[in-house]
Amino acid sequence: MDTGRDQATFRDVFRVREFRVLFGSFALLVGGDGVKMLALSVLVFERTGSPGLSAAAYMAGWLPYLAGGMFLLSLADRLPPRGLMVAGELVRLVVCLVLAYAGLPVWAMLALILVSGLGQPVFGAARNAMLPDVLPGDAFVLGRSLMGVTSAGAQIGGLSLGGAILAVAGPEGALAVTAGVSGVAAIVLRYGLPYTPARGGSGRGTVRTTLRVNRVLLGSPGVRGLLLAMWVPPMCLAGAEAMVVPYLTSAGTATGAGLALATAAVGMAVGEFAVGRFAAPALRERLSFPLAAAMGVPWLFFVAEPGAPVTAALAALSAGCLAYQLGLQRRFLEAVPEQVRGQAYGLQSAGLMTGQAVGAAVIGGVAELAGSGPAMAVSGAVGILAALALARVLTPARIPVPTP
Repeated sequence: MDTGRDQATFRDVFRVREFRVLFGSFALLVGGDGVKMLALSVLVFERTGSPGLSAAAYMAGWLPYLAGGMFLLSLADRLPPRGLMVAGELVRLVVCLVLAYAGLPVWAMLALILVSGLGQPVFGAARNAMLPDVLPGDAFVLGRSLMGVTSAGAQIGGLSLGGAILAVAGPEGALAVTAGVSGVAAIVLRYGLPYTPARGGSGRGTVRTTLRVNRVLLGSPGVRGLLLAMWVPPMCLAGAEAMVVPYLTSAGTATGAGLALATAAVGMAVGEFAVGRFAAPALRERLSFPLAAAMGVPWLFFVAEPGAPVTAALAALSAGCLAYQLGLQRRFLEAVPEQVRGQAYGLQSAGLMTGQAVGAAVIGGVAELAGSGPAMAVSGAVGILAALALARVLTPARIPVPTP
């Protein structure tokens, strides 16, 4: 396969056996996580009757990304990637079985989710760092596009499947199903991927190495700019999307909230597919700035308080613009040193997860003062301003590679 910047096709990507393994296991991961967190939320609510604790259980899986990203990410380059990915699936398998059948009190269940989640940024970083090895050149960007489409589809499928399993087998049964999915994914990864050695040195001094490399990456103006470009606009989008449920609920159309969020996921998938499939490599990079700026525009219309159908359409339009990140993928890959690639992608993912949580919290605070609709409009306006501030980063340019 061409390793240059000539445009690849999705057919080229799926011809690579290792990518098919990564793709399939990633779909199982995202879908299984949707089932797991939904089942855990229901289980906690059944035991406590507390909506707040139920919501905390649903979000607990995302909270450890900040700590894991700050202190453990160097493991993604200092341990063999296949082993890390298999270990991640086995950890998930054990955690789901313990949650389902150990009879833990609620505080212990939440603590287990938080502690076991510390390694998730590392496991995900190993997967992301391996992708350029199996998909050189433009095929790598298409692979990232397919991963984005898969993430959206698997989220919808996982939540839908989770609801069906909960109705038949209850939360314990749903958690057991997730454990089984993790076992299948571990087998697929173990026997579907070749062994590849670690990129960096030994696993000693993990925390110190992680902190040092994070400082190097964030200290490089080029890398830091690209990270901000991949973190800040989605943070504003997450803030607006977090208000969809209270906005429609207060309008008396709570049933439309789930549809609106599902439509947003479909919009994200369509945008990723369309830009990845139909835009040439150079055009993808030129589209980064206009798409990032356009992502905030639909939310401005919420000053007029549209109804549920228009809300769903606007959310889908905004989420479709997330495809702007495809134009940054090659530049980010070239900007980071190969020997710390895993940590760089882990840092990008950890910052993205953390930023989305911060965005939801900040816009939630605005909504307390001004209402959900105006808060969504504020989030959109801030997103547009952020894209304008990052305009130089969002346009194609050569980025110097920092020395780790």
